Amino acid sequence: MSSFDIAAAPSRPDPADGVFLDLPGELEEALVEIGGTLPTSTMDGTFLAASTIERYRTGLAPVQQFAETMAALRAKLSTAGAGRAVVRLGNVAPALGEVQFLRLVTAILAEVAVPFQPLQRYELWKPIGTQPGKDPNMTSGTGYQAHHIDLVNATMPPDYTALLCERPDPLGGGASIVSDARAAVERLTKTSRDLLAEPVFTYGRFFELSDVGKEFRPFPVLDGEPHDRGFVRFTGKMLTRSGMDEPHANAARELAAQLIAGQEVFTLKGGDLFLNHHRVLHGRQALGEGQHDVAPDDRRRLLQAFLRDTGRPS
Repeated sequence: MSSFDIAAAPSRPDPADGVFLDLPGELEEALVEIGGTLPTSTMDGTFLAASTIERYRTGLAPVQQFAETMAALRAKLSTAGAGRAVVRLGNVAPALGEVQFLRLVTAILAEVAVPFQPLQRYELWKPIGTQPGKDPNMTSGTGYQAHHIDLVNATMPPDYTALLCERPDPLGGGASIVSDARAAVERLTKTSRDLLAEPVFTYGRFFELSDVGKEFRPFPVLDGEPHDRGFVRFTGKMLTRSGMDEPHANAARELAAQLIAGQEVFTLKGGDLFLNHHRVLHGRQALGEGQHDVAPDDRRRLLQAFLRDTGRPS
């Protein structure tokens, strides 16, 4: 099966607040035409080079409706908006081919913030495949992925996460789950909020990373003012792995329950670009049973990159 398979997984209720961004047919046609001429991406350290961003913007500037569509995307991702968006690019992906499509998606990201890859072993886009023999709860495993913020234990996590779906799960699983962390925090008791603001939480390892600050260990879950640019430093995996005392564990479990209560569920199709602002935690439902029987090249596969807000120090 080729990359960016546009076959849809079984439908699920879409979020009610219009996080999906469907492109007009005329814009899709123009992006196919222009997208085939975009130059190779170059990197400046871990960041997409400013010269590449400028070339991409110059190339896409004449495309009618592109500027308006990108403004709509930024509005959805803003603090005042939904904090998340899914750009439907499934019609564009097969028409361009994998290499040129990835350049176009990178150019779209650059209209939001500066794309970068803090994981030193990867280029701009990190592949996330499916490995049935791995720990099911790990990123490339087949199990449930609880709500989380990426790089939770870094002093400066990315401002945005970008996930590009090459192939959905052919067995119909792997639906994305997202939840507004700030709204969940508002529903907590004051006692829980106070406990979550204490720097006693730990999770994960910190190595081979760049441009995300230093290791934060231990860290508070509630880091900064919730209505400002603070983070809700949470991953559901730490509920069983961080060695918390019972009061802090109960507060974390209360937050996890509120995240689930407020979550939205949707399935990414091939060519979909999912982005979320750091106020929105994301995760994934378990993949369909029987992954061992699926050919490796047919299993679910995503690509992941991150963005740094240009208004934030690096």
